[in-house]
Amino acid sequence: MKIYLVGGAVRDALLNRPVHEQDWVVVGARPEDLTSRGYRAVGKDFPVFLHPDTQEEYALARTERKSGQGHTGFICDFSPDITLEEDLIRRDLTVNAMARDTDGAIIDPYGGQQDLQACLLRHVSPAFREDPLRVFRVARFAARYAPLGFRIADETMTLMRDMTASGELDSLTPERVWKETERALGEDAPDVYIQVLRDCGALDVWFPEISRLFGVPQRPEYHPEVDTGVHALMSLRLATRLSRKAHVRFAALVHDLGKADTPAAEWPRHVGHEERGVTRVRELAQRLRIPKEFQALGELASRFHLDIHRATELRPGTVLRKLVHMDALRRPERFDELLLVCEADARGRLGLEEKNYSPPAYWQGALAAVKSVSAATLQQDGLEGDAFIKALEVAREQAIAKWRETWTPPHAQENPGHAC
Repeated sequence: MKIYLVGGAVRDALLNRPVHEQDWVVVGARPEDLTSRGYRAVGKDFPVFLHPDTQEEYALARTERKSGQGHTGFICDFSPDITLEEDLIRRDLTVNAMARDTDGAIIDPYGGQQDLQACLLRHVSPAFREDPLRVFRVARFAARYAPLGFRIADETMTLMRDMTASGELDSLTPERVWKETERALGEDAPDVYIQVLRDCGALDVWFPEISRLFGVPQRPEYHPEVDTGVHALMSLRLATRLSRKAHVRFAALVHDLGKADTPAAEWPRHVGHEERGVTRVRELAQRLRIPKEFQALGELASRFHLDIHRATELRPGTVLRKLVHMDALRRPERFDELLLVCEADARGRLGLEEKNYSPPAYWQGALAAVKSVSAATLQQDGLEGDAFIKALEVAREQAIAKWRETWTPPHAQENPGHAC
């Protein structure tokens, strides 16, 4: 029985990146060989065991044979005669098909180290196409390693396009697609994930609401990048700089989905795209079974991003109503996230990435003014029911108006306007 460290831990160690988890392959063993040593079996489809001390995963070396559609349609063989090379060849990318033995020697039968040096993500064998989920995994790896200069090998991208065109991606479940997407949103360059999916056609299949943004023009005086899809990716890129939260990045990506529904005769203006976008965000979220926090922030960003941009143009009463509708008083943390999304939108435009953006400070000041109004004081005055509600509203409007008189932008240079 021989044990090897495999996969991502080997890859990232060679890249001098932090290794967060380790996976092991056991060659020449049967399940009882591990259980007799105190390992606990946890695998359902094939034997995987947890180490009695470290709780790390140890899997018996195995081969796979395609038996049906999708990423689960495989028959596994995990006999003790399976070699390490046979186990590694079933993996997705050459950089993930390396192993390290107990002496520290690297076993690399498929050129993973060479591809690491060339910054290439290349499939190991034609068996890659048997698992459609790998299209999304490769896109996610591209999002992770793009800052290091990695790209997808041409032959691998061709294979991914063929897999998409064959309809194989249709066999995936929404949960698996979203799981890969959520993980990709947490990577260093999530916009690359979206771009790779677009390049291979998968965006059209699973994210048509986003795919339809490309080729839709905007007013160049406000959007020098013109293309709405390009703007969506730029907004996602800015959101990545501003926040590590995946749902903030998601909301930046989908805030303009309504522009895809603007009739071509009305281009490049997009009047009313905010509410149209809310519907599209909801449809996307329900189809992919996206968590509620993602959907909620995406809908808020779609509905209110223009209001946030136009903060200083709104009357105190309107500001108060918007704060109430955005649930800012009860959910201040989510409101702060919405402001980050709107900043990503405003700065996610060609040539404006480093411009100052003052609306968040304005809205936070207005919210603080609203919170400074004491409801208890009004109740002490004997006000009840509708009279109390009206008096509270008036007092809050007055607080916003008074605060507004003292408002000065925190930066000398204002951010350029943002029209629909």
